[in-house]
Amino acid sequence: MCEHGAARSVIAAAYFNKLAKEKNLNYQAAFRGTSPDSTLTTATAAGLIKDGFNTTVWKPLLVARADVSAATQVVTFDCSPPFESNKPAAKWDGVPAISKDCNVARNEILKYVQLLIQDLEKKK
Repeated sequence: MCEHGAARSVIAAAYFNKLAKEKNLNYQAAFRGTSPDSTLTTATAAGLIKDGFNTTVWKPLLVARADVSAATQVVTFDCSPPFESNKPAAKWDGVPAISKDCNVARNEILKYVQLLIQDLEKKK
């Protein structure tokens, strides 16, 4: 989850789902925003398309209590869920803005995602 649900959380979910599928892990990520934009940022969509993702139907959505309740793990980027939860949460704060350098931001997000995937593989 990120504030606008249009950049950092989108990249994290895209790469998480790709890596989880490659590792045969039964997990799936969703991206959400606490104050969602109407579309993905231009830089986010362009970067993901360049990396082979089809973002055509991806749209930022408002995080709902049901999303958090259904989650195994909650990840936030420089924001907090708009309600209390007892779900495990990870704060991936301080990732550079996608608009400044999409590749740098993507690479930092990917490091976090790879660590999370490694932790989930250990639980397999």
